[in-house]
Amino acid sequence: MSLGRRTLALMGTLGTSFGASAGDYERGRPGYPPEAVNWIASHASLIVLDAGAGTGKLTAELVRQGHEVIALDPDEAMLTALSQNLPDVETIVGTAEDIALPEEAVDAVVFGQAWHWVDVDAACTEVARVLRPGGTLGLIWNIRDDRVPWVARLTEVMRGSKAEELLAGDGPRVAAPFETLERARFDWSTPMTAAEIGAMVRSRSYFIAGDDDYRAQVISNLGELLGGLPALAGGGRIDVPYVTHAFRTFRPAGDT
Repeated sequence: MSLGRRTLALMGTLGTSFGASAGDYERGRPGYPPEAVNWIASHASLIVLDAGAGTGKLTAELVRQGHEVIALDPDEAMLTALSQNLPDVETIVGTAEDIALPEEAVDAVVFGQAWHWVDVDAACTEVARVLRPGGTLGLIWNIRDDRVPWVARLTEVMRGSKAEELLAGDGPRVAAPFETLERARFDWSTPMTAAEIGAMVRSRSYFIAGDDDYRAQVISNLGELLGGLPALAGGGRIDVPYVTHAFRTFRPAGDT
């Protein structure tokens, strides 16, 4: 089913809101487990386009694994933050539907926390254009593990995301020329302070785009929740459990 213009406009507004909170995004969002990144870009020394790169959470792990990375994002503020941390990475302002690269320029295109913002049909056409035949399209999301009660309450406090709704349902889809998505799951956790959890909450699109009353209510409810977790007392840390959902598919080798 295609998305209506009103829905796409709303998604676009939320999807480009993160630059207003780039500092919180960098501080509060976790990186990606190396094994998950290796799964979606497993060959050594690829040229990888990180689409929707944000502040470079996925970019950094791709660089650590030896890839040459080009970072693409619609928000210049996010790319500025990325360049402060990864000054050697080339950056491009653009979207999945409009990539300022020549045909067959990269070996892989990856989307970290980003595919749920795109127009799937248009994005697949454009990604296939810049991918070399046989190249990888990789999609990856970090989702908090709501099987843990306090984490489920955290999700209630800050509202579930479009990504969480997508992955709880039928999952992501791709369009021609891409075919079936392969899927892998990775369970892990990361220690976070109350301040870091707060930054994560403030980096969410609904919080950034919300009105003053909404944000105040979220902060109040969050303080009540975190104040009841003894591990966070005195600047302590608590393990935040995550599930990383990774998907990959390939441009057909005979596609031209």
